[in-house]
Amino acid sequence: MAAIHGKDTKPEMIVRRYLWSHGFRYRLNHPGLPGKPDVVLRKYRTCVFVNGCFWHGHLVDMQQSEIENSECCKIPKSNTNFWVKKIRRNQERDRIVQQKLAAMGWHSITIWECELKPAIREKTLESLAYTLNRIFLQDHSVRWYGIPDEEPMIAAEELPSNNQ
Repeated sequence: MAAIHGKDTKPEMIVRRYLWSHGFRYRLNHPGLPGKPDVVLRKYRTCVFVNGCFWHGHLVDMQQSEIENSECCKIPKSNTNFWVKKIRRNQERDRIVQQKLAAMGWHSITIWECELKPAIREKTLESLAYTLNRIFLQDHSVRWYGIPDEEPMIAAEELPSNNQ
């Protein structure tokens, strides 16, 4: 367990290299935000979490009384109760962190380790870039709060005069 690190993991480095090479600038593990997100893009008010499938229980429904393994998350057969409790706590913490970030006005994106396998990596990263650009355009679009048009006037039409 001591050899497992929470920062600079291989999946996280893949995401960071892609973002940097495509012009997205970010900060790492911002201590002022809940959960210390892996990547923080302030310009986009977005936090990116790169989660390991095992540690965060990807595709495992922890609400059920019987725990079933998923394709990418296998619960160990030894000391199962410990691991189930640990993964449930991690999932609950992730949910709370995302709620806090949303309340602060931040977007949060979760990328799973299995989504960064070579076969689907490019699709996942392109989807991330598309989502970030969409968030930016949505947050920075010009909003028109003008007076609603009554009846448009035709240029050749005479203006009504008050003298009649």
